[in-house]
Amino acid sequence: MRIDVLGAGFNSAGVRTGVARGPHALRRAGLVARAGLSHEVRDVGDVAFSEPVPRRGEASRLLAEQALASMLAEVRRKVEAIMAGGAFPLLVGGDCAVLPGALAACRSVHGSVGLLFVDGHEDAWPPADSTTGEAADCELGLALGVTSADVGPELAPVLRPEATALLGPRDSEELLEHGVGSLRGSLWFATDRELSGRVAALADDAIASVERSASRWWLHVDLDVLATDQLAAVDYPQPGGLRWEELTELTAIALRRPGCAGWSLTIYNPDLDVDGHEAERIVGYVEQALALA
Repeated sequence: MRIDVLGAGFNSAGVRTGVARGPHALRRAGLVARAGLSHEVRDVGDVAFSEPVPRRGEASRLLAEQALASMLAEVRRKVEAIMAGGAFPLLVGGDCAVLPGALAACRSVHGSVGLLFVDGHEDAWPPADSTTGEAADCELGLALGVTSADVGPELAPVLRPEATALLGPRDSEELLEHGVGSLRGSLWFATDRELSGRVAALADDAIASVERSASRWWLHVDLDVLATDQLAAVDYPQPGGLRWEELTELTAIALRRPGCAGWSLTIYNPDLDVDGHEAERIVGYVEQALALA
């Protein structure tokens, strides 16, 4: 596999700190070199976008809406170019707000798109109801069209529920507390507890479900799907979660499938990783998953 690594250091909070520094920190920890131990890997640099402003838009109710729109347009353009050149994109965020740009690129190049979404949260808050105003609370709901935000075509719906599978969420109590509807029942869905001891079988089933509706699909991994004792350098920790071994197995299964068109990796906050040991662990995970692919 020929892999192009693209950084998108976007933080939906409208700042240049925290997860915005993730791509640089992971490169510094050896991401490109270690991914290249089993595949041909090229670093194609970073996505540029306008200066974020931590203020909620009047129409969208999302923070930094202009920077968000410009970032998504550039992610789409660069991921399209990677795919058109015959390489496999590894998009390193930032946070989950980078995902819609990648999905739009995949649909543009391949004609359709599915999604294997691995995340500790459902990310389908209506923007006006989000307690943070961060697009990373909302991107899956926007991509599915179950919610909407007035920021232009970059956040237009691109996914169908039948071509989407959600693995690892564990935020049902928070959603219930705030009166936000769950995606469970509308698409393929398995919580962290349901995955425990059944990762391989359920990953295969989820991918088969997606591939019945979309021959090409995107793999998205939000690292807060992991338990806090596995990775603490995330902004919104929760009880429960997967172990590294489970996430590695799930990721490798996805990467081995010919329908997997790209991979995004998000939500590492180097500001919470003073000695860099968490970055080393993430790089090791990427290396191992690619070696098994």
